[in-house]
Amino acid sequence: MSYVITAPCEGEKFGECVDVCPVDCIEEGEKMFYIDPDICIDCGACQAVCPVEAIYHEEELLPEDQVYLEKAKEFFASR
Repeated sequence: MSYVITAPCEGEKFGECVDVCPVDCIEEGEKMFYIDPDICIDCGACQAVCPVEAIYHEEELLPEDQVYLEKAKEFFASR
């Protein structure tokens, strides 16, 4: 399981989540930040500092936000 960055982050450039991640699993993409679901340790540090409340645990995603988990997987698979 991992945390997932969702729609409110699109177009934002804050990045507080990157600074607090203890395993460096968050990277900035072209339109938003992504959390690598294979590296995330479920610590929740990123969720606590997100200024736009865009980060949710994978199990708490709304059906319409599942696409953001898939986008994160695709982003890291292409690296």
